[in-house]
This record gives sequence, structure tokens and C-alpha cells, in this order.
Amino acid sequence: MAEPLPSPVRTHPIDRRLFLAGLGAAALLPRAAFAAPIPAPDREAMVPVEGGRIYVRVNGRLDGPRPPLLMIHGGPGGTHASFLPALPLADERAIILYDQLDSGRSARPNDPANWRVARFVGEVDAIRRALALPRLHVLGASWGGTIALEYGARRPPGLASLILESPLISTRAWLADANQLRGQLAPATQAMLTACERPAPPPAAACEAATAEFYHHFLARMPRPPEASAYARALPVPFNERIYNAMWGASEFVSTGTLRSYDGEPLLARLDGARTFFLCGQYDEARPATLAGFAARVPGASFAAIEDSGHNILNDNPEALLFHLRRWLWNHDP
Repeated sequence: MAEPLPSPVRTHPIDRRLFLAGLGAAALLPRAAFAAPIPAPDREAMVPVEGGRIYVRVNGRLDGPRPPLLMIHGGPGGTHASFLPALPLADERAIILYDQLDSGRSARPNDPANWRVARFVGEVDAIRRALALPRLHVLGASWGGTIALEYGARRPPGLASLILESPLISTRAWLADANQLRGQLAPATQAMLTACERPAPPPAAACEAATAEFYHHFLARMPRPPEASAYARALPVPFNERIYNAMWGASEFVSTGTLRSYDGEPLLARLDGARTFFLCGQYDEARPATLAGFAARVPGASFAAIEDSGHNILNDNPEALLFHLRRWLWNHDP
């Protein structure tokens, strides 16, 4: 069960009666269906940004009656592949996925001067200009939630809504959550993780196994569908560890990179609460209690913890997340 939520936050629990009655049910796919072949994009582009060009793919009609949804992937160093299970939403609006610079199919200058929060936020502006998007919804997940938070705090014209999925709001809070969850693991696993942080750590395989145990509980609790895995592996850069290590660090529990002192908490006061939706998984490493607390600081904001999922909600429980997203987007299209 998700932890109790502060009362000022509007929540969006799954209404099973409404769901079974058919609201959006025809467009929702059971988890097994996401093993189907990945839909080809309806449009692709390489969009100029500061430092190079980024890959953008679109499924659905950009000129349709509903504003598109732009999705910002996590990492740093991840790719758009994590959002493939969201493509069924393209039956009613355009879904725009992209790879940040130095990731996936985007250009790879690998210049650390580009690895700045403000420059990554500028990629959203570049995509809007390139695709001529007067109005859109923006969703950012994990590190992508940091970019979305920064973007939403500017109150840009035409932002229909902002969805912060398991976001990194501040490094201080993120590390506190990670270390609290680490305390829920088996004592032997905790001891191994501690040993792996010492100057003379155990063999790498033992440290990787202990970290994998943490990831299994709080990152992705279900195996990735094989077609999605194959798609991700086929990308020119499936994951850029250099960016990750430079911006975050080598450990899940200690940040040594440029984000080590990141604090976006003051930006919460600048958000349009009525159009802001905080989401996380029931077992997320971005803990529900922490994220609900952030949502409570944004007057009028909404919050939901998606059942039976860790940090990678679209991997663990895509049908539940898509149900929430469809309802939210419909209600905030006007």
C-alpha cells in the first residue's frame, strides 16, 4: 500500500468501476500486449539545439484536436526507449519522444560543457519551435522530471499541463529516500552495499549483485518485454554512463557529480498547481511520502501513487499509468 497522503493534495486513485465500465478501456493494453512490435514513428527529425542536434520521433497527429504530449526521459544518459509503452496514447493525440544530446540517436559531441540543466531545458524550447507546437502537455520522468520542473516553473505560454513522474526534485531528498529504502533490504545486502563504498571494495560482481537487488525492489520490479529490450539495445547509445557519472556519480546512494547540490524545491512555489500532476510508483525509489510532500507544497496540485510498480512505472504497470494519464490529459486539454 502507498503511504498516507497529506490532505491538501488532490489524489487520483484508480476508480475500478469507471475503468471496468469502459472509460478508455478499449485503448488500454494489458502488460503482455507491450511485447508486440514497436510502432514505427509517423515522423522523425533531428532538431538543432545548443551543442548539436537531438533525435525526435512523433506518433500520432500533431495537427489533431488534442494537444500533444512531450515526454522527457530520465538518466542522465537514458533514452526515449523507456517511454515506448506510452505509444498507445497516440490514438488520440501526438506522442513526442526524444533523446537528449549525447543519448540514444542524438548527436554525440560528448562535451561536458553541454551537460548543464539549463541547456537540457532549452531542448524543450527547440522541439516546440521545430514542430510548431503552440500548446502541449509535458511529462518528465526521474531526471527528466528535473527538466520538466525547471520548464514548468517558467510558466511558458501554451503549457497545457505538467506531469512530474518520479522526479528528482532535490538531490538531498533523493539520497535520503535511497538510503531509507536501502535499510529495507536484507541485512547481508545492506552490508555488501556498505562494503562496496569502502576504498577497498569487494569484487565488482558482488557489488553489482547487491545493487541489482535494490533495483529489483525499487527500480523495475518486472522484466522488460523482449521487444522493448531489443529496441533499446539497437540504439547507437543505449545508455551514456559518462553523462551519468559526470552529472550524478557512480553510486545510487552518493552523488559526486554536478547534480550533487541540485535543489529544485524553491521552484515548487512557481508551478501552476491546478495543472500539475505528481506521479510515482508504490515502491518507487522516489518515495510516495516524499513526493506527496512536494505536491502538498504546490497549491491545487494532484498526486497519485501507481500500485504494483517501482520507479519504472511504464515497465511495471503500464495499464494503470496510462489510465491515469488519459484521464489527466482529457481533463486538462482545455
